[in-house]
Amino acid sequence: MSDLHHLLTFPTRPITSDVYKTQLNHLLKSGIPSTYTLEQVAAFEQGKEDEEDDPEASNTTPLHILARSLPKDATTEELKVVLNMMNTLFEYGAGWNFLDYENKSIGDLLLENGQGRESDLYKRVVEAGVSAELLLRKVNGGDIEFLDGPMDVQEDEGNVEETPETKETVIDSDLTASDPKTYLSTELEYTDGKLITKENKDGVMMDWEDSIMKLAADTLFFGATNPKEATVLNIGFGMGIIDTYIQEKNPAHHYICEAHPDVLAKMKQDGWYEKPNVTILEGKWQDTLNKLLDDGSVFLDGIYYDTLSEHYQDMLDLYDVIVGLIKPEGVFSFFNGLGADRPICYDVYKRIVELDVNNYGMNCEYTTIQIGKQLPDWNDVKRSYYNCDYYYHPRISFM
Repeated sequence: MSDLHHLLTFPTRPITSDVYKTQLNHLLKSGIPSTYTLEQVAAFEQGKEDEEDDPEASNTTPLHILARSLPKDATTEELKVVLNMMNTLFEYGAGWNFLDYENKSIGDLLLENGQGRESDLYKRVVEAGVSAELLLRKVNGGDIEFLDGPMDVQEDEGNVEETPETKETVIDSDLTASDPKTYLSTELEYTDGKLITKENKDGVMMDWEDSIMKLAADTLFFGATNPKEATVLNIGFGMGIIDTYIQEKNPAHHYICEAHPDVLAKMKQDGWYEKPNVTILEGKWQDTLNKLLDDGSVFLDGIYYDTLSEHYQDMLDLYDVIVGLIKPEGVFSFFNGLGADRPICYDVYKRIVELDVNNYGMNCEYTTIQIGKQLPDWNDVKRSYYNCDYYYHPRISFM
């Protein structure tokens, strides 16, 4: 084991700057990389230098060792020293999103070790994730990095990082939701309180989302003086949960944008086309909403976005349309599954959304709700698209 990894097991107590910060600075200045992993050490010691760059290998970095070894009885002063050590490792290029030999991130380990989401150590990792995203956008000329690209995996410095969609969080390359064209040509079926793809059994929507959709429906009328005079839009019908709650408020006009032919057939079967205050916009929102925008006669009190297979970049593109359709006091919200495969990613993307909507003169406020008891066991679908026991419900409006 390298001296750096050994140091971060905190072999002696108390944890003081004189001992730990001094040694850490010395080791990093001597040229030991802050991203050097246990797997690389083991490969080198066994003479298997070609395995050091294996993209399939886990990456147990110094920060993983620190997070795993942090004493649960650490004092406030010791935690301050540890925070300074983390700052130093990040300054030397340590990554925030590597997965170790147990498929755990640094954030996972901190949470397991008693450092809650409001702790300084956990928030420091979130801050590092947000900074890395913003830096890579700048380097790449504005392109989304962690939140976009191929939606199965994203490679970053040898680490395979799971990346989210706007609806589902992590997908494999063989899944039918990997891109909009494939998804829209995939046969769906409604069964046992869920909407899934018929062949692969990929989850599209499930009834565990009911309470989230009720909260979302209420949010859409937040800026309306009288719900019965409101005009609202839902993008992505799915099982129609939020649309059913919207109908209970009997708005003046209820737009529903849906592109999948099987969902549209279900909507016709269930009578949504005959409802007097409902207009069905058949097709992708990129086509149908631009027509509304060009018409210039429709202004919305609330917009909700809940699609499958689209990237975060698509949601950023949607903002361009929203600002032209929504009333000054209107509200935008969306199903927030961004990064919900693991808490640290979810918290990073929570902050990134706040920063992105600020660029449009909008503010994002979150309501945190506990959903652990609502989540299914996922045994009857191919993938779990939500793995956090809490949910950040967004309410976005102009500042």
